[in-house]
Amino acid sequence: MASSIVKKAIMSVTGLFLILFLTLHVTANLTILAGPEAYRAVTEFMGTNPFIQMMVPVLALGFIVHIGYSFIITLRNRKMRPVAYAAGNRSRGLGTDYWAARNMLVLGFIILGFLILHLSHFWTKMQWQQILGGEAQDGYTLVKEYLSTPWIGACYILWFMSLWFHINHGFWSAFQTLGLNNQNLLPVLRKVSFVYSTLLFAGFTLIVVWCLFF
Repeated sequence: MASSIVKKAIMSVTGLFLILFLTLHVTANLTILAGPEAYRAVTEFMGTNPFIQMMVPVLALGFIVHIGYSFIITLRNRKMRPVAYAAGNRSRGLGTDYWAARNMLVLGFIILGFLILHLSHFWTKMQWQQILGGEAQDGYTLVKEYLSTPWIGACYILWFMSLWFHINHGFWSAFQTLGLNNQNLLPVLRKVSFVYSTLLFAGFTLIVVWCLFF
């Protein structure tokens, strides 16, 4: 029992850490709306800053731990009861949130698949090249040309929708797992989760729409 609680706590902490990363990521990428100079300055800073480079393996470890524990906990819960998250059965009747609670692992695999494709097209051609001492491709041109392809843009928006579902439930559920399960606080956390996940979705989607039409 104690081991299960620890695993859920670790999964919650890593999940919140990854949400923080997504927040920083969308903030940095929104500078593309300001034009090529602003975006290139940000990508240059991210590609050469020692602290950010040091955080890359930490981020990778966070993903691995989060996904690993998600898989382990889901399998364990399905053996005991058909609930993927500790708070899943309390989500009944909440529409999209209840659906997300029952499908967090599926959503996670969708997100992981697109993440691998995303990294293979952007990170390996930019930051990875700088780490190796090679010449990175121009980030502005790479992003603009790639996301301006309609079917790729549509796929990215679907990916962001999966993120929205995953974060909309996972954000408040993580806090509940960590002990913030007061019945007065829980409705507030749900609302914050909805707003936060929606803002992330809007920010990422705005980048794609801008690349498609401007």
